[in-house]
Amino acid sequence: MKVSKKILLLISLLSIIFVGLLKTTNTYAQQTFTVVLDAGHGGKDPGAIGKKIYEKDINLDIVLKLGDMIKQNHPDVKVIYTRKKDVFVELGERARIANTNKADLFISVHTNAAKSKSAQGTETYALGLAKSEENLEVSKRENSVILLEDDYTTKYAGFDPTSAESYIMFEFMQSIHLEQSINLASFIQEQFKTNANRVDRGVRQGLFWVLRATSMPSVLIEVGYISNAAEENYLSQSKSRTKIAESIYNAFSHYKADWSRKQQGKIAASNNESIPAIKDNDKSQKVVEAESRENQNTKTEILNVEEDYRIQIFASEKIYKQNSSLFKGLTQIKYYKENGLYKYTYGSFATRQQALKELPKISKLFKGAFVVHFIGDKKQ
Repeated sequence: MKVSKKILLLISLLSIIFVGLLKTTNTYAQQTFTVVLDAGHGGKDPGAIGKKIYEKDINLDIVLKLGDMIKQNHPDVKVIYTRKKDVFVELGERARIANTNKADLFISVHTNAAKSKSAQGTETYALGLAKSEENLEVSKRENSVILLEDDYTTKYAGFDPTSAESYIMFEFMQSIHLEQSINLASFIQEQFKTNANRVDRGVRQGLFWVLRATSMPSVLIEVGYISNAAEENYLSQSKSRTKIAESIYNAFSHYKADWSRKQQGKIAASNNESIPAIKDNDKSQKVVEAESRENQNTKTEILNVEEDYRIQIFASEKIYKQNSSLFKGLTQIKYYKENGLYKYTYGSFATRQQALKELPKISKLFKGAFVVHFIGDKKQ
């Protein structure tokens, strides 16, 4: 009976995760962007405890300020909160809210703590392997809220947030959203450094349950160390929390602008019916005019260069075989390495227009897919 409950739980979790992948091209025409803002902890779970203030209160105030900024400046964005007051919300429920609303982005705000009173600065996490002991400790602390839930061993299929062994079995579910998540995390950290003048601890990866269970690009932000007296004093001030919210808002706006450009490309592709069918092995030539630096004579060289357009479907830290189920039956899969990630592409199209015509179909399988240009094996 216990085994069957776990199986049912896993089936339920997987079904929730893939709800977010079912958006159709109607979304492109609608042009509504949904962001879920998650204030970590709450209610009976205070989070990290400082001498002046609780983590749960810092997180909530920043999230409410951030939501107001987004609603005032982005009328096309739907803002949803996992909590708007001091209540306890289970981790699974936070993910469910994001998935059932088919969110395009999930932002979880937290405040850090450490044994060392000198630890300071901001860091932003995407889901991934906790490659350092420090990252693992942060993951354990943020996941420990599970222990406050009734019957947590059944709800989370035996996952123990305090056990290192549990993290070995912690399956990496968000490969297809990793690049977008890291991009947003990078925008956030840059804003913390330049706009809020905070110590930059960088973009990191950790094993957070709330990120694992969401089916869209997701980040978890640690806005500072409540265990550091100076940072607690900073975070206890409303004007400081406004500056933090403003920094996250600026990063969100940057991310949203990129998203909108890609959506416009998808709209153009879905409305264009006059593009000719793709021809197998269709190649193009590029004429390169090179000026000689050795004399005044100009030479024109005609170079036969393999040039094509591909659809990038996801990025991962891992190399997968061509027959991997992650590719959902697609063939013509290639990958290239950039910024430490393996980025997987589908197809080979002679023109950008041909790739854009195929993009809506691929986007149904891989949310966030986009067209990339290659000359030879180099992305342009």
